[in-house]
Amino acid sequence: MGEILFLAHRVPFPPDRGDRIRSHHLLKALARLAPVHVGCFDEGEGSGSGEGRDALSALLALAASHCIAPRTKPLVLAGIEAVLTGKPVSLTAFHSSKLKDWVRETIASCNITAIVVFSGQMGQYVPDDFAGCVVIDLCDVDSAKFASYAAAGERVWLNAREARLLAIEEERLGARADATALISEAEAKLYRGRLTAPGKVNVQVIGNGIDAAYFDPAGTLPHPAITGLPGPHFTFTGQMDYRPNEQAALWVIEALMPRLRARFPQAVFHVVGRNPTARLMAHHGTPGVQVWGEVPDVRPFIAAADAVLAPLLIARGVQNKVLEAMAMAKPVVLTPEAATGIAARDGVDWLVCQPDPDAMTARLADLLTGTATSARIGAAARAFVLEHHGWESMMAPLSGLLAMRAQDHRHAA
Repeated sequence: MGEILFLAHRVPFPPDRGDRIRSHHLLKALARLAPVHVGCFDEGEGSGSGEGRDALSALLALAASHCIAPRTKPLVLAGIEAVLTGKPVSLTAFHSSKLKDWVRETIASCNITAIVVFSGQMGQYVPDDFAGCVVIDLCDVDSAKFASYAAAGERVWLNAREARLLAIEEERLGARADATALISEAEAKLYRGRLTAPGKVNVQVIGNGIDAAYFDPAGTLPHPAITGLPGPHFTFTGQMDYRPNEQAALWVIEALMPRLRARFPQAVFHVVGRNPTARLMAHHGTPGVQVWGEVPDVRPFIAAADAVLAPLLIARGVQNKVLEAMAMAKPVVLTPEAATGIAARDGVDWLVCQPDPDAMTARLADLLTGTATSARIGAAARAFVLEHHGWESMMAPLSGLLAMRAQDHRHAA
């Protein structure tokens, strides 16, 4: 094998949010196979900030070379470009002449035999004339997500347009690639079902893992500001300006908490994650609601919870927030949408409940009335992720995909 070009829509450091966690471990797996050249976008942290310097230092430790393009294009301008070119906004928002030129120069000057693309936005940088192996990690089916937004009545024309054009791009990438990876069997099935020519696309599943040594309950103390308060306490984590996360948190606050507090008057819901929206912040400090925003470490907030909630109404792929809580040996109460892609057992490793406030209140009440039940589910949850979701085993198929292509080239020669 020669060298690898890795393209991602964000700097894959630090691994502190869902997509960046996956791209981080994908890059680490590739770096174990061959020298890797990394092209990605900086979304504003900047290499001059403390976090930016740390991210750059970590990237330099793994990458043979790199190009970090600033993502400064206003969304309005990306929208205008999308309309004029007939492309989805997801592509025009991530178009950079700087990155495009760097890709060309890197392929010309280095022994690049494989390109690995993380997220559909970055497939536009794979040259049509590149003769090596191409692996596309779509992660999940973004076009279906936008279709769900449109079906829910949110900016219907824009989201329907994005869904339609992204579906075309996702199929184009699948036909272009030697292998197209999805995060779960459910996403793979969804992707295949949306293809007009499924026989032309090699669909593979590469699941999400969890760093169980980092998310180890034995090494984390509950947050002292929470342990000093009566409860019970419920935690929700995630990027809080991401619409599905905001929607789920608002559902808990507005629909679930009134019923929970009628049963448990001291119950508190903790929203933990960067960039909480104005709608969420408007609830901060109201009875039973604490919106923490960005925190240096989510583990103490998970450790302090009596249960972790993940009542997502729209979800794609595998939810890292769920795996993290399970690794922390916490009982997770979640909707079927949030459970997709994780083969845990309801009532054993977690509790699955429809997004009905009365039903979820009843499920949580059953959980809280017996500490043995909570401890049993938490212990089973951690055992499940230890057995099924280690990152090394999740990323193992990568070497096979790249090796098969190299073997095909040797036989052709």
